Amino acid sequence: MFENITEDRGQVGIGTLIVFIAMVLVAAIAAGVLVNTAGFLQATAQDAGQESVDKVTNRLDVVSVHGMVNESGSGLAVDSINLTVRLAAGSGSVSLEDTSIKYLSDETAQNLVYKNETSDAAGDTLRSVGAYNATLDEGLNATEFTAHKLDDGGDTSFPVLNNQADRYEIIINASVVEENGAGISTGESVKLEITSRSGGSTQVILTMPQQLAGKQDDNPVAL
Repeated sequence: MFENITEDRGQVGIGTLIVFIAMVLVAAIAAGVLVNTAGFLQATAQDAGQESVDKVTNRLDVVSVHGMVNESGSGLAVDSINLTVRLAAGSGSVSLEDTSIKYLSDETAQNLVYKNETSDAAGDTLRSVGAYNATLDEGLNATEFTAHKLDDGGDTSFPVLNNQADRYEIIINASVVEENGAGISTGESVKLEITSRSGGSTQVILTMPQQLAGKQDDNPVAL
């Protein structure tokens, strides 16, 4: 009378074992998915964190600024903006070739990119920083800036700033960017945003002197 009961119990036990094995397999698969997801999220977070750090640290600091006076038919103006730059504290290397400058004045907005106008590989000597001359194949157009080295920290990395001792001078020809042949008039302002390849940026707002009395063509003026 107990034979059928034993057989039923055996079938229930096998069914329970199958369900248990299935649950273990599902749990293992779920654990694998969770581990992979956690690893992906961690890697994404690390990349995002590094990008945020680069945007804050990998940038240039402006040490000093001066302009050059231009005497034109319309009077005196500032036609050259000269910025001495160095690496910001904690910054990695910054290449001027991968750096852009947003130029915004009362009348003009331009994105400027770097053009090498030095006559030697070390970056010591500048050629022309005037308007581009097709015959001589030198000079700048309205969307370009140039630079030369003041101090390269004992190496030959120009145009890459790679240590805190590096000092480069960036030159923007405002008369070319403004396309007016004169430059920036007295009392006007220019906003510059210097952005490195990683997205780190430095903003500078420059106001031209209220008057340039006593100044002559090619005289420097503090900005």
